[in-house]
Amino acid sequence: MPLSRTMDKGGEEWLAGVDGCPVGWVAAFAREAEVRLRLLPRFVDVLSAAEAPRIVAVDIPIGLPERVGRGGRAAENAVRPLLGARQSSVFSVPSRAALMAQDYRAACRIALATSEPPRMVSKQLHMLAPKIREVDTCLRADATAAARVFEVHPELAFWRLNAERAVAEPKKVKGACYEPGLVLRRRLLIAAGFPPALVNGASPKGAGPDDLLDALACAAIARRIRAGSARPFPEPPERDACGLPMAIWA
Repeated sequence: MPLSRTMDKGGEEWLAGVDGCPVGWVAAFAREAEVRLRLLPRFVDVLSAAEAPRIVAVDIPIGLPERVGRGGRAAENAVRPLLGARQSSVFSVPSRAALMAQDYRAACRIALATSEPPRMVSKQLHMLAPKIREVDTCLRADATAAARVFEVHPELAFWRLNAERAVAEPKKVKGACYEPGLVLRRRLLIAAGFPPALVNGASPKGAGPDDLLDALACAAIARRIRAGSARPFPEPPERDACGLPMAIWA
């Protein structure tokens, strides 16, 4: 059952903020009237949900390069300087061929051959590769889906919600949730109009407190995209060989 908090009744179209977690995807479906939180096993389930979100803002790289330079794509290089101490959360995206490799050693070998200067794939990013492939496959197969799905990044979203200042505290320390950092992010989400009971509530089973907050931050950017107040980094976006945009929105 989705968790729902009603603010008032309205007929606006749904939007979705989506963050990956170990057992699937945490989706925050939002419109002016409601926010519904749901854990879904597949990304395509977000697109086919009953809410039929018109805009989906997801924390996953979209648009995969054939070759990369220092620091990954232009998108990563554009947002890192904005995030201060939080910039380490922005992983360097390797080439499409490296991300398609199932084996870590093979991925690193391909990455070294398709980057300048040569760079291996980080283990953290390789662990995300199945989800990157999942979204990439979905968007390349469906132009309609590609037109309504946007890449976002939670720390850039919180930068935007924090008057374009990087959040001072991390959300995790040594792999564990760090409460002072979560408290700061909860305050920003409540100030952005999300219901306090939902922001301060429990995350879905199988997801962590940070996954809940990240999904809501992504939903905040989906609202900005709908309103026309979001911007892509870089601007204009680059595109990969498949025509998918390579930009992080906020």
